[in-house]
Amino acid sequence: MDMKMLARLGAVAFGTVAILATAFELGREEDEPSPQSTAPDVAADSLRGELVRCQMLGEAGIRDMACLRAWAESRRRFIAPAAVTPERE
Repeated sequence: MDMKMLARLGAVAFGTVAILATAFELGREEDEPSPQSTAPDVAADSLRGELVRCQMLGEAGIRDMACLRAWAESRRRFIAPAAVTPERE
């Protein structure tokens, strides 16, 4: 068996393994977290809950005044993380 034939056989074997791995990965069902499992975290922080609501709004969120205020507060907390907020007292 010459080297060209061996290289072709290796390439075909590699391609077959790659295709099978892709097929198995696409065939798997992924577990999605239930909305109830994230609800306690969202309820603990009203800003986080508002940001989640704005995220669910999609493009309509840029016209919602409550979302604009929530994003401004989120930026303020990110830029000045050492600032004392009511949650940190």
